[in-house]
Amino acid sequence: MRGEGFFVFLARITESPDRADLLKSVNKMAKSKSGIQKYQAPPRGKPEPVRDGATVSGARALMESLKAQGTEVVFGVPGGVMIPAYDVLYDEGGLSHILVGHEQGGAHMADGFARVTGKVGVCFATSGPGATNLVTGIANAMMDSIPMVAVTGQVRTTAIGKDAFQEADITGITMPITKHNYLVTESSQIPRVIAEAFYIARTGRPGPVLVDVPMDVALNKMQYHTVPDVKMRSYNPQTAVNLDGVEEAARLIAEATRGVIYVGGGAINSGAWKEVRELARRTNFPVTTTLLAKGAFDETDPLSLGMLGMHGTAYANYAVRDCDLLINIGARFDDRVTGKIDAWAVGAKSIHIDIDPAEIGKVYIPDVALVGDCREALEALLSCVNERPRTEWNDQIDQWKQDFPLWYAADQDEVILPQMVCDELWKATKGEAIMATGVGQHQMWAAQFYKCRHPRTFVTSGGLGTMGFGLPSAIGAAVGAPDRTVWCIDGDGSFMMTNQELAPARQHKIPVKVAILNNQCLGMVRQWQTMFWDHRLSAIDLSHQPDFVKLAEAYGAVGLRAEKPSEVRGVIEKAMEVNDRPVIVDFRVARHENCLPMIPAGQTVEQMILDRPRKSIG
Repeated sequence: MRGEGFFVFLARITESPDRADLLKSVNKMAKSKSGIQKYQAPPRGKPEPVRDGATVSGARALMESLKAQGTEVVFGVPGGVMIPAYDVLYDEGGLSHILVGHEQGGAHMADGFARVTGKVGVCFATSGPGATNLVTGIANAMMDSIPMVAVTGQVRTTAIGKDAFQEADITGITMPITKHNYLVTESSQIPRVIAEAFYIARTGRPGPVLVDVPMDVALNKMQYHTVPDVKMRSYNPQTAVNLDGVEEAARLIAEATRGVIYVGGGAINSGAWKEVRELARRTNFPVTTTLLAKGAFDETDPLSLGMLGMHGTAYANYAVRDCDLLINIGARFDDRVTGKIDAWAVGAKSIHIDIDPAEIGKVYIPDVALVGDCREALEALLSCVNERPRTEWNDQIDQWKQDFPLWYAADQDEVILPQMVCDELWKATKGEAIMATGVGQHQMWAAQFYKCRHPRTFVTSGGLGTMGFGLPSAIGAAVGAPDRTVWCIDGDGSFMMTNQELAPARQHKIPVKVAILNNQCLGMVRQWQTMFWDHRLSAIDLSHQPDFVKLAEAYGAVGLRAEKPSEVRGVIEKAMEVNDRPVIVDFRVARHENCLPMIPAGQTVEQMILDRPRKSIG
C-alpha cells in the first residue's frame, strides 16, 4: 500500500481509540484491486458544544479556547503535528479556515485582518519549517504593534531537544520578536494559555504572541474549563495618565505659537482619531502622520500636512523643523521620520504621549511625557485646552503647501508615471477604499498620493519594511472587512514574493484588486544606487519577470494591463466592476522615476532632495 493516505491512517491508528474500526478500513483499502483507494471519512455531524468540565482532547480545547476569544477565521497550513488540530477543524462549525499558499502569507493575512478590524489576527503553522516560515510575519507584527496570535505545532514533548523530524525551537527563535510566547507542556494548560495569549496581544502596546503546542499535548485528554478572566501578576499594563503631566502639557500648548501635532500608529491602535481631530480643531495646529497613522486625521482636511519623514511632504518636514511645540501622539520617533535626531525639531518643546514607557526618551527626550493610552490621555488633555484662532503660522503652512506641492508631470503621453496611478486610484475610490501596499517606491508613492480619510484604511509594513506584505495583507483586510473595496498598490518585485496567495483569494472569491506599478526593476534599490552609489546598478533588473496578465489568468483571476496614461482610469474602473475574484492590473510605469521628496538617510531637512528647483522657504 502506497500514497499519503497510508501515512495519514498510520497516524490516526496510533492515536485513535477506535483502532479496530480504522484497521478494518486499512484492510479494506489493502484488498482493493489497485491497492490504492481514496479514504472516505465516515459522516460526521456537527459536534455538540463543549460543556464546562467535559473531557476533550487538547486539540479540541485549543479550538474551543480560540472561539471563546472571539476568533472567527484562522489563516494557516496544516502539517504532521498539526493534524490533531485540523482534525477538530474538520467538523468545527464555529471557525473558518483559509488555506494559504505559504505560512508567511498566512501571518501577513492575520496581520492585515487585525489592522482593519482592531481584533487579534490568528494564524496556524506546523512544526519546523512551517513555524520558521512565520518568523517574518511575526517580526513584522512586532515592529508595527499589531495584535496577533500564532499557533504552531511541535514535535512530541518526549522528542523535544533530540533533533526530531521537523523540530525547531520556535519559542527560542521568536523570543526577540514576540511580545511573549509559550511552549505548552500539559493539555490542561491550553485554555489558560490561549486566554493569556489574547490578553497580552491586545492590551497595552499590542503585539504578536506565539503558542507552541506539541503533538502529544494536542492528543492527550483533559477536562475543559473556560477562562472567564485573565489575571497575571507579571503583566499588568497601566493606561491611567498622570494628571500633573496633563496640566503641564496644556500649559505648553497655551504658550506655543507654532505647534505641530505628530501622530503615530499608537493613535490608531487606541482608537484616538476623534480626539486627535478635536485637538487639531481647538488649537488650529497642523497635523502630520507617520506611515502607520495615515487615516488618523483626514488627509483632505486643510490642517493636514500628510506624511512626514524621508519621503514625506516638504511642508510637513519644514513645519517640524520650524515649530516651537511638537505634540507626539503614539509615535516612536522612527529614524525614517527624524533623520539626524540631533538636528530634528531643534528649539521646540515637546510632549510625548505613548502607552509604552520604554518609548519615552528612547530616541528623543520630551519636555512632558504622558504615559498611558493615547485616547485616555487626549481626553484628559482636551479638558484643559481652549480654542485658538488661526495665526501667521497657519498662513506660513499654506504658503509652503503652495510652493512645495506633491506633483507629477500629467502631460506625459508615452509613459505612465507611478504617481499618476496612485492619484487616479484615489480619485476613482474617493479615498473610501482600504489600501494595502507592499514595500518599495510604490509604497511611498501610495503614502503620498492616496489620501486616507478614515482610520484603519491604510495597511502597510512600516518598521520591518517587508516586501511581499501587500497581497496577503490585502486578502486579510478583505476577509476582515468584506463590505469594503480593497486595493493593493504593489511593486513588481514585491508582488513576486507572495503572488501564490492569489490561489486562496480565488478559491474563496475574495475580490482584492492589485495595482502593480511595474517598472521592471527593484525601484528603491535602483534609486539609492543612482543617487548615492555613482549609478552602479547592481542586481536590480526584473525584466525577466512573467507576464502578470497571464499569471493572473493562470490563477483564475482577472488580468488587465495599462501601457499608456490614457488607459489608466479605464482599467481601474474595469477592475472595480469585478466582485467575485481577484484582479491584477499591470501598470507599465516609467522605469527610472525617483520617489521624491527625499531626505537622505541620517540627514536633515536642509539636505532634502525636492522634485523641482528649490524655492525660498522664507
